[in-house]
Amino acid sequence: MNIKPELLSPAGSPEALRAAVLGGADAVYIGGSDFNARINATNFTIDEIKKAADFCHKKGVRLHVTVNTLILDREMEKALEYIRDLYLCGVDALICADMGLAREIHKHFPDFELHASTQMSGHNSDAAKTLAEMGFSRMVCAREMSREDISTLCKSSPIDIEMFIHGAICVCHSGQCLMSSLIGGRSGNRGLCAQPCRMQYNGSYPLSIKDMCLASHITEILELGVRSLKIEGRMKSPEYVYGVTRIYRKLLDEGRNATEKELKELRDLFSRSGFTDGYFVSRISKQMNGVRSEEDKRATMRTRQSFSDHSKNKPIPPYQRYFDGELTLTDYPKEKAKKCLCARFNDPKSIPAEHPFDIVYLPLEKFDASKANGVILPPVIYDRDMRAVKKALESCSAEHIMVTNIGQFGLARESGMEMHGDFRLNAFNSLSADILIKMGLSDIILSVELTLAQIRDIILQKAVIIYGSQPLMLLEKRLEQRVLRDRKNADFLLIAEGQRDILYNSQKTYMLDREKELKAAFINNRHFIFTNESPKEVVSILKAYKEHTPKNGGVRRIK
Repeated sequence: MNIKPELLSPAGSPEALRAAVLGGADAVYIGGSDFNARINATNFTIDEIKKAADFCHKKGVRLHVTVNTLILDREMEKALEYIRDLYLCGVDALICADMGLAREIHKHFPDFELHASTQMSGHNSDAAKTLAEMGFSRMVCAREMSREDISTLCKSSPIDIEMFIHGAICVCHSGQCLMSSLIGGRSGNRGLCAQPCRMQYNGSYPLSIKDMCLASHITEILELGVRSLKIEGRMKSPEYVYGVTRIYRKLLDEGRNATEKELKELRDLFSRSGFTDGYFVSRISKQMNGVRSEEDKRATMRTRQSFSDHSKNKPIPPYQRYFDGELTLTDYPKEKAKKCLCARFNDPKSIPAEHPFDIVYLPLEKFDASKANGVILPPVIYDRDMRAVKKALESCSAEHIMVTNIGQFGLARESGMEMHGDFRLNAFNSLSADILIKMGLSDIILSVELTLAQIRDIILQKAVIIYGSQPLMLLEKRLEQRVLRDRKNADFLLIAEGQRDILYNSQKTYMLDREKELKAAFINNRHFIFTNESPKEVVSILKAYKEHTPKNGGVRRIK
């Protein structure tokens, strides 16, 4: 018999935290003033976190704090000092997205509970096993997973699984969206998402998804073996938090699905033209799309609820285990690394007969041994897909394999190919890069959000993308269009890869004429991305690279 899962509610302010507790949450997750993915919420100071921990613990509620952004090398010291403060506040668990930071937390505070954020893109049992080895006790699984995939994951995972049951969902797999960052300079991985998915493209809203609501599936969810059920909404009002928490509390306690009246109340609290359960029930279609209408806004105003609580906050003694060592980072030796020129192609027909690349990559489904010697694993491989991917790899005669997710290391090792790390692994600092290299990678393409100065800080075998349209979104819900045009008439190419669509940047990264800056940042490997270029265009680009021909206008530079 499955244990009743924890109900985990959001709070973006002290008022919302009180609302979550009064609504019946078993645990509440909040963010501090730094290092959290909702940096524009009111959030909590350290003093407020101490009071929050006291209030929650008096009510028998756990307090989780999000530290779910990617961390720069130069921020690591500050981040660890912040973790120490959270530890002394009595926080019960940390929700973390940066594996380098997680390693340091586990090293210095081994009894501090670590939960892997959905920003780590975990979606299979191999990812859960890898995270368990890193010291995590829980994985927040991808919102795109079906009930069957979640059930399989729970049966095979060595750590607890947490799933989202209500609230906003991104059209892109979490941790894999670069659109806000590369177009608007506001990184979703750093807590500053500008929500470009909510804007118009081709005169409509093809990237805007309705909020998730799984209140009609509680009885099924209770059979999955999930440890925690999570409500999204740290940017939402206290009234929203209270209302949604109260309804789900009642459903869980009574072991039933929501009535029509309760579903209407949830819609009135907040919706985008209604709700969707499309991912959970495997009905992925345009019916999942929705926008926040004027009627939605009026309904929210009509149903705002009030709450009050007059209990006083009293500080509690901090945990007795104090940090007793210096927060120091590993000193990485500078190694004389080999240089390598690599390229990925979407179509084998685009690969010219003669080229200078040491490694040519193709997606697994399109691999052609006469054209390429490297294969790229699909960025999403659910447990149900593992057997087919293994079979495809067995018949693939590639020498090199590109790992695109933390749940693929076992698969890659079994292939016997030389392993390389993709930018999708979000290596943002020396610690995370070091972890990935020690897992067997020969090199890794660093996060495309890093500047040249930040890249220079990472002294490892590293690669950067110096040419090509950067993938911006990984879409589980495929679109009918092949190009999205925004309000500024910029065109974003969509290319199908397996069962998903990849949305590419309208501007190409172009660093072919910046060899001096690349060398100064100690970048060993240069990586090209070719999407829809013809063989003739590829040859022309390579000639420009060889001759260091400047190219001006309409391109993206690494700062």
